[in-house]
Amino acid sequence: MNNTERFNKVLNFDKNADRLPMIEWAGWWDLTLNEWWAQGLPRELEIDKGINEYFGQDRHKQFWPSVREAGFPNAPHHGAPVLYDEKDYDNLRKMLFTDKLLDDLYSWIKTFQDANADKGYVYWFTLEGGFWFPRTLFGIQNHLYAFYDYPDLMHRMIDDLGTFSLKLMDVIFSLIQPAFMTLAEDMSYNHGPMLSRELYDEFVLPYYKRVVPVVRQHGTKAFIDTDGNVEPLIPWFLDGGIQGVLPLERMAGVDVNRIRENYPDFLMIGGFDKTIMHKGEAALRAEFERVMPAMKAGGYIPAVDHQTPPAVSLEDYKTYMKLMLEYSTKANEK
Repeated sequence: MNNTERFNKVLNFDKNADRLPMIEWAGWWDLTLNEWWAQGLPRELEIDKGINEYFGQDRHKQFWPSVREAGFPNAPHHGAPVLYDEKDYDNLRKMLFTDKLLDDLYSWIKTFQDANADKGYVYWFTLEGGFWFPRTLFGIQNHLYAFYDYPDLMHRMIDDLGTFSLKLMDVIFSLIQPAFMTLAEDMSYNHGPMLSRELYDEFVLPYYKRVVPVVRQHGTKAFIDTDGNVEPLIPWFLDGGIQGVLPLERMAGVDVNRIRENYPDFLMIGGFDKTIMHKGEAALRAEFERVMPAMKAGGYIPAVDHQTPPAVSLEDYKTYMKLMLEYSTKANEK
């Protein structure tokens, strides 16, 4: 069975596949790769350069188009603002949502596609979400105040983003058929949502209602990427037409089996507790047993619940992948 068929089957709750897909959806931390190169991972194996094949994983390629031109100001540190008010946004607007960015995206996808046409990649893409994008401009703290202090500007930003997202998808769907996509949001933390349902309905939901129908029209599954305890937000996402979520962080108390029980048709990627991956085969096997009911139920691709930490040795990860093959095959056995 080829890679695309396997992905499409699990994303459509079809269990007639040889096994579940095996991926590390978020790539690898540079700190983790530095450790692994020192432990014997061939140096030439970087992301998109054979590392998936080395570990026996399925080939997939993410396209995350930028909405900012080169030269757009960077925040002085993570979470800091690059603007404060409408005047700042007006000044920076000329470097956002440009035709050049659409041309760059077309060239990026076309070049990759032409070079890898026979390699069986599963394609997926990411768009900045209605919660994520204003936060990258206002900064983490000011963004939360901006819902109250600058509501008109927030609506304008999100509306501009929605209009450009539709243009980005015109380019994407003219070239490839992605199996799924993610809306980058990070609107939850370890105790739940970072905004109220009222603010979500007013500001973020209209963006989903513009973007998600187009995604689904093309047969691509729409996921939300949000860390922390996402379970309270699932009903919110369903109202926006969202079909799945990742990364399902175990440290925040997320339980893939509980989600499957409560939402039988909701798609999931992730959910495997990264904090036990350095503790040996018995711990890894116990974690696979924990998530096995969800694996068997369908619509779930087990994967590290964010990125593999540097404490996980190269041998630990090889053991993880050996067990991933075993359990991903067993999950679809009749």
